[in-house]
Amino acid sequence: MNLVKNSTKVSCNCLFLESSLLSVALSVFASNFIIHHYRFQSLLSYRFTGFRPLFISKMAESSDSISLDKESVNTTANNKREAHSDSSDFVTKKLRSSDTQEEPKAEITVPKNGTELYFEIEADAAEDKGSRHTMEDASVVLPDAGLEFPGKLRCAHFAIYDGHGGRLAAEYARKHVHANVLSAGLSRELLDVKAAKNSIVEGFRRTDESLLQESTKGCWQDGATAVCVWVLGSKVFVANIGDAKAILARSSPTDGSNNTSDGSTPIKAIVLTREHKAIYPQERARIQKAGGSVSSNGRLQARLEVSRAFGDRQFKKVGVIATPDVHSFDLTERDHFIILGCDGLWGVFGPSDAVHFVQKLLKEGLPVKAVSRSLVREAVRERQCKDNCSAVVIAFRKKQ
Repeated sequence: MNLVKNSTKVSCNCLFLESSLLSVALSVFASNFIIHHYRFQSLLSYRFTGFRPLFISKMAESSDSISLDKESVNTTANNKREAHSDSSDFVTKKLRSSDTQEEPKAEITVPKNGTELYFEIEADAAEDKGSRHTMEDASVVLPDAGLEFPGKLRCAHFAIYDGHGGRLAAEYARKHVHANVLSAGLSRELLDVKAAKNSIVEGFRRTDESLLQESTKGCWQDGATAVCVWVLGSKVFVANIGDAKAILARSSPTDGSNNTSDGSTPIKAIVLTREHKAIYPQERARIQKAGGSVSSNGRLQARLEVSRAFGDRQFKKVGVIATPDVHSFDLTERDHFIILGCDGLWGVFGPSDAVHFVQKLLKEGLPVKAVSRSLVREAVRERQCKDNCSAVVIAFRKKQ
């Protein structure tokens, strides 16, 4: 009887052990299945959700055509921009003359008292979408901007295009303005200032004309303001439409009377552009003559704040134009750098404030790439700029 009981216990223990081992095996199999399933789903997510790295180069967008964004087909410019609540992602995007990681540079010669001064142009751009849902600005950094138009005069080109109602107009302008200006006759041999200005105006006109044709075919209504710089030899040309600005940092004459406590020469901020807003008398008069109106809030047709822009085809018949103001000056050893910025930057930075911020970082020895990023980061993260924020810093470094 005891023998039967003992054999029964052994049999039960074996069954229990086999059952436990089977349970463990099933658990391991289930765990492995879940892990592999998760990895497969992650792979699918990576492949099909459009994952893209945060930092990208504009040179990857080499196509001359613009794909039409369906989301922007029915957008309008009720406001300069539409507010969104996404957190800001710092992004640097540039149109460059090469794919290298080195900062774009160019060398120019400036005559002075029968001798020559040599300058190195170092420039870079930075962007941050702020709290907006999308980034609608586009920037250009081309230290060697001759393209297929060779000439004796060294040409450099820099620009910011500030989009509204979408990004398509800004992207189109980024890809076509400079080429249109060159094809309009921007001289690369013997500089004629009047002819150069006319070429810039004509280049803007051609760009806007073709942009309007594209927007009509694509049924989109985006617009974009612009601030552009061309450096031809030792002559600097600045053109703008809308509320994007260019600021020049220039030191006072070196007579020693205005030196600061540390012996350095003070730097002044010189505004190189004129804003084009519907509320300004000259712009208002043109709008009213064209049959448009400016509301009490200073907006054209109670919707658009700027009075000059690329695109905005729904407002072209009521006074919006793309004719730029163009100014020029001779580069001298007193000129240190130029800051290009969209209205988002200048909403939180005054001209002098921005110049002093950039000057301090340059004196500390920071490269222009770091300076441009710091400027935009300060605007968005410290000064709470909610708009898209773009800046191009163009430094003129004297070579010994």
